[in-house]
Amino acid sequence: MEFKTLRNIENSFRQIRLYAIVFAVLCIAVVGYAVWQSYQFAEAQRQKVYVLDNGKSLMLALSQDASLNRPVEAREHVKRFHELFFTLAPDKNAIESNMKRAFNLADKSAFDYYKDLSEKGYYNRIISGNVQQRIEVDSVVCNFDTYPYAVRTYAKQFIIRSSNVTRRSLVTSCYLVNSVRSDNNPQGFNIEKFAVLENRDVEVIDR
Repeated sequence: MEFKTLRNIENSFRQIRLYAIVFAVLCIAVVGYAVWQSYQFAEAQRQKVYVLDNGKSLMLALSQDASLNRPVEAREHVKRFHELFFTLAPDKNAIESNMKRAFNLADKSAFDYYKDLSEKGYYNRIISGNVQQRIEVDSVVCNFDTYPYAVRTYAKQFIIRSSNVTRRSLVTSCYLVNSVRSDNNPQGFNIEKFAVLENRDVEVIDR
């Protein structure tokens, strides 16, 4: 009888110990899950930016990794440079204003190309001939596998005279390096080793 009682006590002790272990494991699992969910929630909150709209309403904006936007910013930087550099009006002040803004986006290689054209009288002919020049950028191909980033730009150039319009094929190359963002350079890039690879007439359309 005593032996049976001892066996019952031992079995009860084992059951209590088993229940205690199971309960402890469940508690650890619950605590671990709660900690993990808290961490996930904190990470999600860090990805959110709250913006006051004129001090009245609270809007929620999602923040993104800046590096995700760099390819887009690079293409926009190069496109903007080409639009400023190759858009010309028969006005000396307008040309100089565009060039000054373009030079904020590039190094001395762009200025050297401008100087070469200027010494050849290109801009004087634009002014004296009352010629308009504009550009349409077709594509900007950037290689982000190596730094500095190699870029090639394909565009159409239109030279508009009173008698005709000349359409030209324009292909340029350059390298992009990271720079400081500013009002004059919002994308934070700088163009180096700018070169014109092709600039040939495609067709002449009479007006």
